[in-house]
Amino acid sequence: MSQNNFFPSIGAVAEKADNAPENEQVTLDKEADVTPAQEIESLCMKCGEQGITRMLLTSIPYFREVIVMSFRCEHCGATNNEVQSAGEIRPEGISYTVRVLARPDLNRQIVRSATCDIAIPEYQLTLPASSRGQLTTVEGLIRDVVADLSLDQPVRKYQDPENYTKIQTLIGQLREILADEENDEDGDDKDVEKPGVVVLRHAADKDNIPMPPFTIKLDDPSGNSFIEFVGNMADPKWTMKTYARTFQQNVGLGLVADEGKEPSKEVETIGGEGVNEEIFVFHGTCSSCGHPLDTMMKKVNIPYFKDIIIMSTNCDRCGYRDNEVKSGSAISEQGKRITLKVEDKEDLSRDILKSETAGLTIPEIDLVLSHGTLGGRFTTLEGILEQVYEELSEKVFANEAGDSKDPQDRNSFETFLKNLKEVRNAERPFTLILDDPLANSYVQNLYAPDPDPNMQVEMYDRTFDQNEELGLNDIKVEGYENDAEAAGQEKEEKEAIKP
Repeated sequence: MSQNNFFPSIGAVAEKADNAPENEQVTLDKEADVTPAQEIESLCMKCGEQGITRMLLTSIPYFREVIVMSFRCEHCGATNNEVQSAGEIRPEGISYTVRVLARPDLNRQIVRSATCDIAIPEYQLTLPASSRGQLTTVEGLIRDVVADLSLDQPVRKYQDPENYTKIQTLIGQLREILADEENDEDGDDKDVEKPGVVVLRHAADKDNIPMPPFTIKLDDPSGNSFIEFVGNMADPKWTMKTYARTFQQNVGLGLVADEGKEPSKEVETIGGEGVNEEIFVFHGTCSSCGHPLDTMMKKVNIPYFKDIIIMSTNCDRCGYRDNEVKSGSAISEQGKRITLKVEDKEDLSRDILKSETAGLTIPEIDLVLSHGTLGGRFTTLEGILEQVYEELSEKVFANEAGDSKDPQDRNSFETFLKNLKEVRNAERPFTLILDDPLANSYVQNLYAPDPDPNMQVEMYDRTFDQNEELGLNDIKVEGYENDAEAAGQEKEEKEAIKP
């Protein structure tokens, strides 16, 4: 029995339902060994009578198999919908970020497992993991939030006026997204017969109503949640990342036993054996929450390059993290320009050190990052492109709520981010140019110590303006003792002249 027969796609199930004769129920087809839907009598927890639970085993394109369950009691009208993953817990956690900029984005499908957190940062709204899964859309999720927040508002208005006002403000902001008509409490709106009710507009009537852009983020340590992309995975508004689960997340998923303490953490070294120095720890204070934290610093030798210093800060209280890389060697007399021809995904795994003085350019997509952008980073080529994409997408989409609302500008931004995403996934060949006037940047040579046929390294003399910008024109490394002595004598003479 094939897995596809057990889990037909949603589209196949919908097509079969559309072609079925009227008043004909879809039942278990034993001969074809297909289970489009099953009906099971279930106890209604509200009235105690028997209701019907319908189960559908289906697969979501580009995701995985899920079980959709819908319960309804004909006696009291109670309903309940739930979705569960039909697969195993994934080896890694997963997080999605989607920029919702236009009303069609509200139709994106969401599969939310029972372990998934959802956040909308613009409204400081966080939906913690619930006891059941959910199959909905972005619009459906917003409607559920509005309904839940509105449930106790009449009582809260008199018992807790302060929180009532805050929640009512949030409800009003979310209703701007939905663009539904709402009659006021006094019933002054003559177009609505019943006062104090929300009237749903037709989808076509909402096209000309402006919608505030926002971001929706899904974080699921089990890896069993999903939000739909448009077209393909190069969708510029859609981003997916996987991550290693923490010890506490594994405990929460029941994968390991909680013995009261986390396993000891060992610090990994980079580079050859015997060439790395010890780790230095500096005590400090978190700039985000003020909680005490440690900053770790380590000197590392990169083969065929030079020594670097890696600094890492991580706050266990609020999650703030910061990593920085600086050169551990003397200032180079010349600058360095590295040109790499990227042809396939294997090149994305190259180690790359981008110093805080380096600029990055990809001519094929008109990407130019000036010197100092992103600071110092030691990662892979794929990692640096991911960081560039995240930084630019956050800034570009944040501006959608500001002054730049020209549709042409928005389309050009989305096209640029789509091209950047294709480059990040090595779906097209491109050229990476890393220009560092201090020669403190590095791209791994896969053929070392032999020359790399896809990489060209050029040393050049810095201009006066470059030295001025870096503060090198004023640096004096010889004869400064005499200058210091002369400055001291001049100070003594001035002191002696004073009355």
